[in-house]
Amino acid sequence: MCGIVGYIGTKEAIPIILNGLRRLEYRGYDSAGIAYLNGDNTLKVFKKKGKVNELVKHLKNIPTNIHIAIGHTRWATHGAPNDINAHPQLSASGKITVIHNGIIENYSIIKEALIKQGYNFVSETDTEVIANLIEEIQSRDGVILSEAVRLALNEVIGAYAIVVMSSDFPDELIAARKSSPLVIGIGENEFFLASDATPIVEHTKNVVYLNDEEIVSVKNDGTFLIKTIENKIKTPFIEELQMELEMLERGGYDYFMLKEIYEQPTTVKDSMRGRLNLEKGTISLGGIKDYEHKLMNAPRIILLACGTSWHAALIGEYLFEDLARIPVEVDYASEFRYRNPIIKEEDVVIAISQSGETLDTMAAIELAKSKGATVLGICNVVGSTISRITDAGCYTHAGPEIGVASTKAFTAQVTILTLMALLLARKKGTITDTHYHQILIELDKIPAKIEAVLKISKQIEKIAAEFKDARNFLYLGRAYNFPIALEGALKLKEISYIHAEGYPAAEMKHGPIALIDEEMPVVVIATNQSAYEKITNNIMEVKARRGKIIAIVAEGNGKIKELADYAIEIPETEEILSPLLSIIPLQILAYHIALMRGCNVDQPRNLAKSVTVE
Repeated sequence: MCGIVGYIGTKEAIPIILNGLRRLEYRGYDSAGIAYLNGDNTLKVFKKKGKVNELVKHLKNIPTNIHIAIGHTRWATHGAPNDINAHPQLSASGKITVIHNGIIENYSIIKEALIKQGYNFVSETDTEVIANLIEEIQSRDGVILSEAVRLALNEVIGAYAIVVMSSDFPDELIAARKSSPLVIGIGENEFFLASDATPIVEHTKNVVYLNDEEIVSVKNDGTFLIKTIENKIKTPFIEELQMELEMLERGGYDYFMLKEIYEQPTTVKDSMRGRLNLEKGTISLGGIKDYEHKLMNAPRIILLACGTSWHAALIGEYLFEDLARIPVEVDYASEFRYRNPIIKEEDVVIAISQSGETLDTMAAIELAKSKGATVLGICNVVGSTISRITDAGCYTHAGPEIGVASTKAFTAQVTILTLMALLLARKKGTITDTHYHQILIELDKIPAKIEAVLKISKQIEKIAAEFKDARNFLYLGRAYNFPIALEGALKLKEISYIHAEGYPAAEMKHGPIALIDEEMPVVVIATNQSAYEKITNNIMEVKARRGKIIAIVAEGNGKIKELADYAIEIPETEEILSPLLSIIPLQILAYHIALMRGCNVDQPRNLAKSVTVE
């Protein structure tokens, strides 16, 4: 869960590295560092606890004419966030430096062996172990740097994306990956290395995505070579980036999160573009066309995800069972592979991930594939690992999401799941023509209705001001809006650090009701037509205990609006589509509360965007 960037070529390397680190800061921001080789091939390393700006302040008298450098933003795993544990990490001789994303599981065994051979360690990191292991192998076996890296990785157990630089090999950088992403950008006699494409797109559109257990050597003469850790040469597949630079800018907004909230009318529309044809009344999902029959006849669909994507999966469960009448299980990907799940070849597994690099989800995919199941993916990042290891799938087309707390990716995922469920329902005949076309018409209107919700941001901001000092929140919802209660609570937790819990509304009286008093704000998502009276009863139960009610209601719902202390009205829609609207005010509420509490909404503490460690 860290940001990696490297450069070798003819341009000034330091500005490229620093700008790349700023682009990657959303992946990790408890410390940052940079290493370069100067004119006499002396290796220089600068590291600082905190954000990239702290590193920039620390850099003094940096020479020009630097053409090879690496940089890193860290999210701590092994060792506290401080200057010593920050990357790059040096070998004992000071000649080799390494930046690393991931976790080396057997680092302590390797470390003990190296200590017996006389190596001293200054940090608590597993990364310093890699640097010293490479140095030991190079010294012991008399091999070149790339071969030492390859041999070292054969001794390593765990996940990694690494870049290695050595003062003895000033004309090349070595990089490798396993279960953690790494991209090579190819320019004119220059190469860029990064954890994702965001630092690369402003320099080149030509990229190669490294596969697991592949090592690349990039040289300043414009040549590069990819091998496996078994020493087999691989032919690179060069792709063109679909990302545009302006997607990575804030575009006049104060924060990326706010920008991404306001992009949702567009991103939901983009998720449907070319897939929903209202005039013909058809849905076409080209990415899974060859697997429609398998989906239609599946005895069970298993949805796997983590975090916000798991909440989207829960909505998917309602959609597939309600519309297509296919049994569904939803699992945390992080738990799936540890409970010895029963998976059959007839099952269809759908893995959902914004980044397409979530390590737990990738491991769950590999388990499902090993049992013979068909595995489909839903992810946002083109070329990501999940998009490559699944049998087929759908991109959400939400564009880069930089804010750590997911917003537009969530609504895009729910949109794709809705299209998939409707497509299957139509083909299976489990939905009437009238209802099918009614939903399509309403789905087409959702982007405009999201626009309408965004226009009441000021009203939501006033409500936020009333509750910014609350210590706890409770979120309640029923049916399709129960996952929205979970997601609303998660957004508040992530960015404001207020304790919040989401519950099925009926479960309130089975425990959480004990917490309710005049200090407890209770957010009730009350747009369900099917459970109107029951939601009303839940509100009355809260009011009887002097809890403060913030209700999300459909326009014109007078009764609940009168009962609530604060009511946020959103446009009415089909109940199965209500999550696409009801989540918007909860995102806005969390955003404003976090700002009022002085929190960094784009980079909340202890979190990183792409979770590439277990």
